[in-house]
Amino acid sequence: MALISLRQLLECGVHFGHPTRKWNPKMSPFIYTKRNGIHILDLQMTTRFIDDVHAYVQEIVGQGKTILFVGTKKQAQDAVREEATKCGMPYVHNRWLGGLLTNRNTMTKRIERLRELRKQKEDGYFETLTKKDKNFLMEELGKLEKNIGGVADLNGLPDALFIVDTNKEVNAVKEARRLGIPIIAILDTNCDPDDVDYKLPGNDDAIRSIRLFCQIVADSVMEARYGYLPPDSVFIRAQEDEDESMDDDGGRKDKKDKKEKAEKAKEPAAVEAAPAPAAQPEAPVLAQAPAEEPAPAEAAAEEANDNE
Repeated sequence: MALISLRQLLECGVHFGHPTRKWNPKMSPFIYTKRNGIHILDLQMTTRFIDDVHAYVQEIVGQGKTILFVGTKKQAQDAVREEATKCGMPYVHNRWLGGLLTNRNTMTKRIERLRELRKQKEDGYFETLTKKDKNFLMEELGKLEKNIGGVADLNGLPDALFIVDTNKEVNAVKEARRLGIPIIAILDTNCDPDDVDYKLPGNDDAIRSIRLFCQIVADSVMEARYGYLPPDSVFIRAQEDEDESMDDDGGRKDKKDKKEKAEKAKEPAAVEAAPAPAAQPEAPVLAQAPAEEPAPAEAAAEEANDNE
């Protein structure tokens, strides 16, 4: 059984690629069809790549290694920060600083400065300064937190990168390639798959799609590091979807429903009952005319005869 159900992928719009005019031909093997000028990704293939990524993450995290989450585009910032924090991994969600990986001396100094300012703030040192000096240090701390706060606890180089949108994070890709650091990445139809070691074909623009892929990596980390899955794990949801699609006998409900519909379609239509004959209208009842009264002259003659 796949770790992620097709229903989950469809609900999150993972299958939607870019307009056909913006595609990268190298993504052709991962594309199923095109519809209304949009490329549609092959979700069956995506589920297989998700299984591969899950196995790789389990392997390296089980060895105590680190994965750096990277996603600085607006749609990815919250998901990258929240999911990386949940599983205890470093992240970059605001801006990739040039030399973050390749210029470790400079980056190490910045990280040390960030740690120093954090400690001074916690110890109450800022409160002993003048308002001007305090504001200056607070501004410096804010910038460092925004840019490298997610990697403040990263010692040395990460062992792998998980990237949302390799076109947006081109500098991160180049630095990782130069240092031989493996890359896990979401690959939309306009990306170059040659730059990625562990591919996740999918929509890298929709918020729900990005969130789903971040959850997949984060849940894989938690499973390997802590030996359990969070209650809201996407893997648990996939199992529930699979259970719903199975009947009591272990067969798939959707297939049986289709079979039943096909059998019903073959049955002859019931013969319609003949319409009841129309009721005959009743003959109208004619009212009897009242007896005519005798004329006055005739009445007088009758009275005369009676007197005689």
